[in-house]
Amino acid sequence: MTDAIENLVLEHLKRMQAELADIRKDTTEIKSRLGSIETGIARIGRDEAGNYSEIIQDRHIVDRLTERIERIERRLEIVG
Repeated sequence: MTDAIENLVLEHLKRMQAELADIRKDTTEIKSRLGSIETGIARIGRDEAGNYSEIIQDRHIVDRLTERIERIERRLEIVG
């Protein structure tokens, strides 16, 4: 009877080890995917910062062009 109980316990322990190994494998995969997501989000943030920088530069160019046009209009006395 003791051998039967020991075998039953051993069998349960083996199943638990197998399940634990599967859980560890899944956890490793989840961590890998999460790392990829974090990297992607960081890239998006960097790209957005670059886009914002370009928008600001464009605004400065438009402002300078506007000033030049206003100066030309004043010199030609065509200001409305």
